[in-house]
This record gives sequence, C-alpha cells and structure tokens, in this order.
Amino acid sequence: MSDDQGSELSQRIEDLKGEHRALDQELRSMADDPLVDDLQIQRLKKRKLFLKDSIAHLESNLMPDMTA
Repeated sequence: MSDDQGSELSQRIEDLKGEHRALDQELRSMADDPLVDDLQIQRLKKRKLFLKDSIAHLESNLMPDMTA
C-alpha cells in the first residue's frame, strides 16, 4: 500500500469515527425525549453498528498481515 493510499484510508477512518461519535451523541440526546420515534432510534443504531463494522474493516486493511 502506498503512502497516499494509507493516508486516504486513515482519513476515511477518521471521518467514519466522527460520524460514529455524532450518532452516539444524537442517540443519547434522543433517549431523554419521550416523544422520539422508536423506529428512528433503531435506524440510527443500525447505522452506528454499520459504521463500527466499516471502521474495523478499514483498520484491518490498514494494518499489515502479521501472520505473513
């Protein structure tokens, strides 16, 4: 992997982490509101999980394979 690819990948990971943190904060603020739609909360939680999985996948691509 070239330095440019690694840098782009690192930036993408940071962007996803930022979105993950924003969703986490939004979910916490929604928890205090009794009028929040449960379906909306469920969608946000699924998106948050998708982001977490995406981050883990990209981080695994960033790290060299240690078993080689």
